Amino acid sequence: MVIQRYLPSEFGNDVDRVHRVGPAKTLYSPPRPKSAAKLRPKASPTLMWHPTSAVATFNREEDIGTYTIRAVDDPRTLNKIIYLKTPKNFYSYNELVALWEKKIGKTLEKTYISEDKILKDIQEGPDEMSMKLSLIYSNFVKGDQTNFEIESSFGVEATELYPDIKYTTVALQEIFPLATNLSATKLIS
Repeated sequence: MVIQRYLPSEFGNDVDRVHRVGPAKTLYSPPRPKSAAKLRPKASPTLMWHPTSAVATFNREEDIGTYTIRAVDDPRTLNKIIYLKTPKNFYSYNELVALWEKKIGKTLEKTYISEDKILKDIQEGPDEMSMKLSLIYSNFVKGDQTNFEIESSFGVEATELYPDIKYTTVALQEIFPLATNLSATKLIS
């Protein structure tokens, strides 16, 4: 069987490009099949991943579905990985914190932690914390959803392929349930 189209479903990550650490190793394993074309307001987030300008992308399920339906019969997507990188929905962790501060009307005290400390906490922390930190590390420290150029030999970007589709700009209230669930203040005491 030859895979003709592949839409990554690993929560916006390309499993061949993520930095697998801790429990997230199993989340992104085993690697997906290779296509023929690709042969090769509760808790306040106060801990900051330092230094980083990495961004993650937030997409609504309805938009993912819309792009998927359009791609199914499009010959331009044959033997391609279809990425959804909605530029108006890119946020760094620092931007999320700034949005949170604006929402609550106060400045949060921030404690900056190093990449080495995050990796240590992933290895030594309880499973739930390790999993959440592994995902934070991948998305907000390494920027695994957005830190690469799409190679046209095996990939296409959906918003460029279908500029007529008006995707939803993810609203603050949609992001913060996600960000609050991954809040560092809940993860590390």
